[in-house]
Amino acid sequence: MSGSGTPGAHSTTAVLLAAGAGTRLGLGPKALLRFRGRTLVEVLADVLFAGGCREVVAVLGADAAGVRAATDLSRHRVIDNPDWVSGMGSSFRRGVAAAAPEDDVLIALVDQPLLTPAAVARLLASHRPGRVTAAAYRGPDGTLQRGHPLLLDSTLRVEAAETATGDAGARFFLHAHPELIDLVDCSDLSRGEDLDSPDQLHLLD
Repeated sequence: MSGSGTPGAHSTTAVLLAAGAGTRLGLGPKALLRFRGRTLVEVLADVLFAGGCREVVAVLGADAAGVRAATDLSRHRVIDNPDWVSGMGSSFRRGVAAAAPEDDVLIALVDQPLLTPAAVARLLASHRPGRVTAAAYRGPDGTLQRGHPLLLDSTLRVEAAETATGDAGARFFLHAHPELIDLVDCSDLSRGEDLDSPDQLHLLD
């Protein structure tokens, strides 16, 4: 399954942010963590493609040469971010710039192992022109909380990338334009957890 699947709709490029060193976990780059017999970056790239994205651009940084050598990402585009130490913003900018200019861009994180093709497909199907479509998950109090992936309309991606800096990807753009955001409840598919600390390594079981 590739493309948006909707006649007349924009196709979508997924940008998989996989440049971090995984310092807090202390296990090397998160891209290389083992999950379901493969590496996280391989699994997540295939999930994004299976969910309906036309192309997946994986942005590498920490030990990029080692990640390339240890993975098979031949189905996808792989780019390096030499400025990865400056934070996620630089990877966000490079990934968006690498996507086909006419495409919507789906931003995904390599440390979200429980992302499913169904969640990706739901975002693509829910997207409306000129909008930002974000996966959302219910918190302990039952309210929806915005998470990832995040789908940027082709008309908004350049402006969003211009605001990406430090460890902020689309955060400043989203704070400035809350009226553009549509939340899509994906709570039935996962809890949307990011693998940030050692006590979350159970997500890889």
